Amino acid sequence: MARNWSDYRTSAWVQWCPGCGNYGILTSLQRALAELDLPPEKTTVVSGIGCSSRIPYYVKTSNVHTLHGRPIPVAQGIKIANPDQTVIVSSGDGDLLGIGAGHFVALGRRNIQITVILHDNAVYGLTKGQASPTLHLWVKTKALDTPNIQSNINPLLLAFASGYTFIARAYAYHIDQLKEMIKKGIRHKGTSLIDVLQPCPTYNNIMTKDWYEKRIYYLEKDDPSWDPTISSPEDFTKKSPKILEKMNEWEDRIPLGIFYINNTIESLETRIEKILPGYRINPPGKRPIEINGKPLVHPFTEFKDRIVET
Repeated sequence: MARNWSDYRTSAWVQWCPGCGNYGILTSLQRALAELDLPPEKTTVVSGIGCSSRIPYYVKTSNVHTLHGRPIPVAQGIKIANPDQTVIVSSGDGDLLGIGAGHFVALGRRNIQITVILHDNAVYGLTKGQASPTLHLWVKTKALDTPNIQSNINPLLLAFASGYTFIARAYAYHIDQLKEMIKKGIRHKGTSLIDVLQPCPTYNNIMTKDWYEKRIYYLEKDDPSWDPTISSPEDFTKKSPKILEKMNEWEDRIPLGIFYINNTIESLETRIEKILPGYRINPPGKRPIEINGKPLVHPFTEFKDRIVET
């Protein structure tokens, strides 16, 4: 029997401010998992630190809440150990593009099948509204004493340069469109980025709901001929200039949709299989830790003096 999106809801109290874009991301993710009918025990959501990073507590799957900036390496370890697991990184712009930026770049080089959902509100909401790496130069939000004096990171361009093979942008309040974007990202055989623009009603008084909705538009509606799919080196040469132009568009018009899909690059799982035949059938996470049928370490005998009964 197909699962309902409520099957992916936990009983935990959702601790976000009223109107936060994280609610839309959470609902879209739960609905996407339900429509893909993904088994909760075979699905993992990994987060770092920040408002967005509470999301593992609200999605009823097999989740990990990690350290600040470290969800991507943890997610990679899970996926490499068990390539049959659906692995999703859901974390904030400060977490993934600040302290975690090196891991963000490294993930693109590997093209491992992980979907990164970037909660992008341009501020550090959990620590009271400091400028995040995606806040544009000279913008002053309510928590800043002076305008931001650092240039912003464009997540789309950074992902493109790093080697991500699925790059998209969505808007947190457009739940149906975001849900479909997440489904496509999960199905993609490689590394996916979905940059989700989200208002922060508490600390970002500039990029509000009204501000976004005066500017956002969908690529495929604006240009019916829009085709972001790369199927050959010739496609890359032909389409890349327009793709990069759209990725760099901001100010008065902000495009949403899929910017880039490259189907010509092998996933890391395929590369590992080439040097370790049988990896997909018998990955590390499914191998017994034993020699001649005996466990290398038995926790109840080796560590019996450290076990505390509760």
